[in-house]
Amino acid sequence: MAEQRAAKEPTYEEAREELMQVVTKLESGGVSLADSMALWQRGEELAALCQRFLDGALEQVAKSRVVEDDPER
Repeated sequence: MAEQRAAKEPTYEEAREELMQVVTKLESGGVSLADSMALWQRGEELAALCQRFLDGALEQVAKSRVVEDDPER
């Protein structure tokens, strides 16, 4: 069961919160170079995931506007 949860993709809100935590850790300093690199990589993954969520949301909004603007509907 724990493996299923670990493999589950986080929600936008979860990914954004984790990304904020990563940024805070990196900005605070006191982290080894290896840990900084791992945090940076995780931050890049989370940022890309958040961007995919936002792109999907924008696409849905655009599609709904096309339907609303369709004079035949």
